[in-house]
Amino acid sequence: MLPARAQLAQSLRLEIPSNPNEYETFDVTQLAERGVLMTIGSGGFYNNSPSVFRFQRYNTDLKQIWRREFTQDIKYRPLQTYNTAQYVYYLFREYDTNKYQFLRLHLDDGLIETFEGTLLEQFDIQHFKVMGGQAYVGGYHHSRPVVMSFSFFDRSTKVLPGMYVNHMELSSLEVDDIRQEVNVLVHSTKRRCRFAIRTYSYDSKLLRIVDFDNAKYTIISGKILPINKQESLLVGNYSTDCTPYSQGIYVTRIQHNDQVDASAEAVKNLQYIEFSQLQNFFNFLKPHRQQKLLARALKKKEEGKDYKFHYRLLVHDLQPTPDGLTLVAEVYYPQYRGNTLAYTGYPRGVDRYDGYRYTHAFVCGFDLQGKLLWDNCLPIKELLSPDLSEMVQASYQGDRMVLAYPNDGEIHTAVIQGNKIIKETEKFKLQTSSDDEKVTFSSHENLMAWYGRHFLAYGFQKIAPSKSYSAPREVFYLNKLTYTPEAPPANATSRKNDGSER
Repeated sequence: MLPARAQLAQSLRLEIPSNPNEYETFDVTQLAERGVLMTIGSGGFYNNSPSVFRFQRYNTDLKQIWRREFTQDIKYRPLQTYNTAQYVYYLFREYDTNKYQFLRLHLDDGLIETFEGTLLEQFDIQHFKVMGGQAYVGGYHHSRPVVMSFSFFDRSTKVLPGMYVNHMELSSLEVDDIRQEVNVLVHSTKRRCRFAIRTYSYDSKLLRIVDFDNAKYTIISGKILPINKQESLLVGNYSTDCTPYSQGIYVTRIQHNDQVDASAEAVKNLQYIEFSQLQNFFNFLKPHRQQKLLARALKKKEEGKDYKFHYRLLVHDLQPTPDGLTLVAEVYYPQYRGNTLAYTGYPRGVDRYDGYRYTHAFVCGFDLQGKLLWDNCLPIKELLSPDLSEMVQASYQGDRMVLAYPNDGEIHTAVIQGNKIIKETEKFKLQTSSDDEKVTFSSHENLMAWYGRHFLAYGFQKIAPSKSYSAPREVFYLNKLTYTPEAPPANATSRKNDGSER
């Protein structure tokens, strides 16, 4: 008997009719084993009518559990969303005022609650998180960073102290539900772009500052993962100068102990991992290009200098594993029509902005001490997105990982096990609900790692009958995809840094 082959199969499909003559928005929130939440919006300020939001929760078989409808006043426009295990939160703002509304949707039964309050006028909001009974909203006011807390209990607001200064930018805003703390990651745009983590208590008091001013290189961004009550791991990317172009990744430990100089310890424990030190980072290049690039980097190193890489990274949230954590990051560059930026990131003869071009993703495994255990690479072919978002999704299946991304009506998958390739990149075409139909156009293609072996693909499609000239129908689709694994082949070996283009 032949062994079953690993494959991605479309197990379920849900279609929601879309009216091309109306302004509609569709938002998908995956709830793991609890299913998925669809938020469908219509109307609004630009249609001169109240916004109507339909919230529809489905189980993992894409069967509807409940449906709720909410009519929003025309004066409000939606800004941000955030979900926890129990709720999904929506942030609205009244046009050109300092009045805001927070909507809380209970995932169990669809109960809707609203909370009105005031924050700031001319507040350019970039971050929105919720912890317990408080929302934390971060952004810029007159080009200066501000983070505010809003209490759902008494509608009171507070400004987190110490950040309303010039030449400082918000890198990220993270909530630590275990310690009941808020971490604000910031960097200055002067003095070597100093990076710092400002930690606040639940009631918005400053607890500590971890400052990386004495670090050898410039920290660009960071993601925090608590590993025990006393420590967290901080992982991100760094540059050799004050630019957004990454030279490599770093890892360090953050101490949550008032008796320890957290800044000094974090800088002391910094481990810099240049891209050329990763075994598989450049496997997206053709062999001769990879060899030439690595030769130039080695020559610079022998001269005691740094070779300047020019990569932009989109770093995903860290994923805990039984032995440590996994980092997934995508490499991209802005693309302009009429010009190819290559991999330098520097435009020449720029015509018109076209979107974000993804070149590859890389994955790194770390232990609980922050030691790099392995790395791997997923080349990305011809993927251009109008928005910068996480395209590559990772599904963890034991000690293996299925990496997948959508492109032009197809799902591209590969399977890795540490630095081994279990299965090379394969393509899977999304199917319609009927064999007698075909997809004539698709847009806003997205993919989510859902739960277990399952992914969720969604977006817009125009579908027409295969054997008639009837007008195509437009739908928003949800496809449940299941990856069936197979036993690893006997000849699965570690990836060599030979630059093979895959």
